[in-house]
Amino acid sequence: MINWPEMALVQQKLHGLKVGDVRAATHEALHNLKLETSTTHGESVAVAVGSRGITQLPLIVCECLDFLKKHGLKPFIVPAMGSHGGNTIEGETSVLAGLGIDESSMKVPIKATTDVVKVGELEPGIPILMDSCAARADHIVVINRVKPHTKFHGITESGLTKMLTLGLSKGKGAGIYHRAAIKHTFSILQSAARYLLKRHSVLFGLAIVEDGYKDTARICAVEPKDWIQTEHSLLEEARRIMPRIPFDPIDILIIDEIGKDISGIGMDSNVTGRHRDIVGDFFEAPHAKRIFVRGLSSKTSGNGNGIGLADVTTQRLVDNLDLKKTYTNAITAISPEKAAIPIHFQTDRECLEACFDTIGMIDPEQARIVHIKNTLSLAGMSVSRPLGAEVVSNPNVSLSGSWETMTFDEQGNLDGLIA
Repeated sequence: MINWPEMALVQQKLHGLKVGDVRAATHEALHNLKLETSTTHGESVAVAVGSRGITQLPLIVCECLDFLKKHGLKPFIVPAMGSHGGNTIEGETSVLAGLGIDESSMKVPIKATTDVVKVGELEPGIPILMDSCAARADHIVVINRVKPHTKFHGITESGLTKMLTLGLSKGKGAGIYHRAAIKHTFSILQSAARYLLKRHSVLFGLAIVEDGYKDTARICAVEPKDWIQTEHSLLEEARRIMPRIPFDPIDILIIDEIGKDISGIGMDSNVTGRHRDIVGDFFEAPHAKRIFVRGLSSKTSGNGNGIGLADVTTQRLVDNLDLKKTYTNAITAISPEKAAIPIHFQTDRECLEACFDTIGMIDPEQARIVHIKNTLSLAGMSVSRPLGAEVVSNPNVSLSGSWETMTFDEQGNLDGLIA
């Protein structure tokens, strides 16, 4: 019989740089753009929007659309999410709707297509593809959050450049870029972006940086002439303020939910410290011996890409997987390992027993355990008593609950989520 460990809620002080008024901040970012010199009244603008759960995204997109309309332009939205949404029209529009982006709320058309056209070539065998609706538009605008990528490190990572190239190239182009990156690295995205910025009318990018609490910290309108340099600067800021788990090492990391709205691979490897991929593996802080994932987020729509990074999961997560979406995403990203389903059990209790049985000769009461909601929500978490001394010694972490033995409901599952 297992002596279940004692756990307590803790609060972590994160980097808080929340802007006071997101609408005003968006307006201010766009205000100094001089579109009159590069546009003509009545021209069309494809506004690229992706699949990430960005705070206040509908408001930011709506403000951008209104700005374009006030300049006499005719904006429409195009899904720019590579293979996310299962690479289908219905899937992409459903993903956007789940983020609050639809024709009714945005008051512009959403033109979703899986068709792409070749608009250039980096070298023989590496075509530059683009969503056919975006390619036919007079101008392009991209809106995205800038943050460290889970798969690679570079001058630009997850942000405007990735959306302009990989996102707008749909599933077909995304697959090409990922396969080419095995030889050329993901710097090919910067090369493709430079090509597009010279030969297509990209009006601007609207870059969003979020603080440690997922609040909007900065909104920046990026012009083509400053594209790579500005995005790199924003990336370094995002890397500095991103939240992390303040304990290392960890015997068991429990994650309540993973999903595409949380990270491209369901759980951010910059937070978990674990990555397995053909372009490079790593195992770094917080050095979790075992990762137990309990379920999928409601907004991921069954896409469980990244579940392969877990060691143990639940039967209910497996039952909720949309394997077509998950496999399409993983194969496009040349990462079939991330769709591999780990050992799974009916209850959380059984999953944790499997974790305890595979961390070495450590009594469960002495195990170093961290329990989080997801890799975006790290202000509050639950930790086991062996981490108590580190809580006391860390000025950015404080105990917010009493030590209580880990408990399970009648179904054998952990009680509740992390506050």
